[in-house]
Amino acid sequence: MKAVILLGTLKKTGLSNTETLCEFLAERLMAKKVSTEIVKLVEHSILAGTYFDMGEGDEWPGILKKIEAADIVILATPVWWGNFSSETQRVIERLDEVHDEILEGKKSRLEGKVGGIVITGDSDGAQSIIASIANFFNAIGVVLPPYATLSVLWEGQAKGKSTPKAKLMQKYEKDYSKYADKMADQLKASVRRK
Repeated sequence: MKAVILLGTLKKTGLSNTETLCEFLAERLMAKKVSTEIVKLVEHSILAGTYFDMGEGDEWPGILKKIEAADIVILATPVWWGNFSSETQRVIERLDEVHDEILEGKKSRLEGKVGGIVITGDSDGAQSIIASIANFFNAIGVVLPPYATLSVLWEGQAKGKSTPKAKLMQKYEKDYSKYADKMADQLKASVRRK
């Protein structure tokens, strides 16, 4: 069983709260025998557009292959002004062609995949982000099971804070272990055997 986490952090270098939370969740998934890969989107050249391949220099087709090969697809984003990051928006835009195929009467190439959502921030916005991503998953045939979201909204993650990675992990371990474990269980249990 495979999971891919599409990490929408805006940080190319340095500590990323969202990346740390993804690593925390990935450990939980791997402990349950789910092979997990984190794709840090900002490290790839993902061209603007709404098609699977936008031409020369576009690395999205390779990322799409990882999504298609996965059983579980998780979108992970920080909160920016009450919304998801521009990197996460880019994923939604690039998967729009899946919706186009559905409108043409074709079966979704992502139908039956199980979705999850990871969010970090220091203020509210998680509920509207979950609603938007859940709506998008629904439109392209990705199943979002109950308890398949992990949101950490904490002042220690505020922009400009330098909370060490060890302290972030300690916070996640102390306060979010049971939620991460439940999410991992739900994601794994919801995958349809082929």
